[in-house]
Amino acid sequence: MRTLAIIPARGGSKRLPGKNIKPFGGVPLIGWSIRFAVGYPGFDHVVVSTDSAEIAAVSRAEGIEVPRLRPAHLATDTAATIDAILDVIDAEAASGRQFDAVALLQPTSPMRLSERWDTARALLGDSAIDAVVGVAPARTHPFHTFSLGDRGELAPMHDPAKLKLRGQDLPPAVAVAGNLYLARAAALQQYRTFFPERIAGVLCDQPFEATDIDDELDWLIAETIATKYGITP
Repeated sequence: MRTLAIIPARGGSKRLPGKNIKPFGGVPLIGWSIRFAVGYPGFDHVVVSTDSAEIAAVSRAEGIEVPRLRPAHLATDTAATIDAILDVIDAEAASGRQFDAVALLQPTSPMRLSERWDTARALLGDSAIDAVVGVAPARTHPFHTFSLGDRGELAPMHDPAKLKLRGQDLPPAVAVAGNLYLARAAALQQYRTFFPERIAGVLCDQPFEATDIDDELDWLIAETIATKYGITP
């Protein structure tokens, strides 16, 4: 299963400017994903998709060639990541490189375990599965969530009777971890999402695996977690 690994990294970041190249544990944040992708034997080719010459330069310093910058219309605040992914797939095809599967590695989720990707690849080997994503135990159970009205009124998102259940009586619930996305290339092109109907999950239950850096507080928490668990790129 020939697999293309794509690391998307826009230059613009309003909540945490320059986060993709900001040193995290002594290494540019994007470097964590690059080093993992280059070192993981299940990836046949690695591409960084960016609109930023600075990010491209950092990526090259980490050993990844960036032959082209992402088109400007795919790097706006409203542009969808999937469109940037499909752009890379098309560019690779135009260069004569075809792949069976595509992996998405978000730089904002820098801490990964290779065995999770081994499991994901095995799951994708099942012809009944089109995509696999990493999931982590949900911090807030969906049975204990509400919608908030304009006047502050609360409405249970699920059966109100479920609100009476104790935590230990709730069925297991997971949420997307953000650290692992793997899909068949054909399915991505057909459905334009990493969440088609035929999808499976890999449980990522280590605390550091669900790290998602979006703002300064996330960054501080992620650095603390990385230090506590001795995680290095």
